[in-house]
Amino acid sequence: MAIMDENESLARLNAGPLTALVREDLDPYSVEDLEARIETLESEIARARSAMDRKINRRSAADALFSFKDH
Repeated sequence: MAIMDENESLARLNAGPLTALVREDLDPYSVEDLEARIETLESEIARARSAMDRKINRRSAADALFSFKDH
C-alpha cells in the first residue's frame, strides 16, 4: 500500500468535512477546547482503525476460503 502525502490525501477527500477540519484555524480555541478536540479525534482514529481491521479480517477470511477450495 502506498502512503500518500497530506495534500494527496486531502485532494482524494474532495474538499469534504475532513478537509475543512484540518484547515480550520485553531487559534480561537481554548486549551480545554483543544483537549476535547484531540480526544474526539483520537476516538475517531480508533473507530477508523477498527473498521479497517474488520475489512482486513474479512478479506483474509475470504482469501483463505478460496485458497482452501483450490486444494
